[in-house]
Amino acid sequence: MATVRTIVAAHDDDAEICRTAQEAIELVGRRWVAVVLIGGYLGARRFTEYRRFAAGISDRVLSQRLRELEQRGLIERTGIPSTPVQVTYAPTARGAGLVVALKPLADWWLEPSADVASAGSRTVG
Repeated sequence: MATVRTIVAAHDDDAEICRTAQEAIELVGRRWVAVVLIGGYLGARRFTEYRRFAAGISDRVLSQRLRELEQRGLIERTGIPSTPVQVTYAPTARGAGLVVALKPLADWWLEPSADVASAGSRTVG
């Protein structure tokens, strides 16, 4: 039989997992974050390359997202001394890991659902 201490510890672990998952979901759910991360994972390096991956994003928002992701350790910014200075952005190992973690979610979304298939065959009447 579980002790009260074991039950409380398990509950605290569950609560922490829920909080952590919520934080991760809120980050990835912010507009353009997933697109910027995936763009970097697929090879975008300079600002203009990221803009191509995120068609429709404003320069201001792209700058904000790159800065946020850099602050969270998901993207690394590197200045290349030249005239003018070139700046590249690349996902860190942690950022690449997040993109890999998103793939099953994207795969799940693309799966045909039995509920959707049966809803499409229903007639209204």
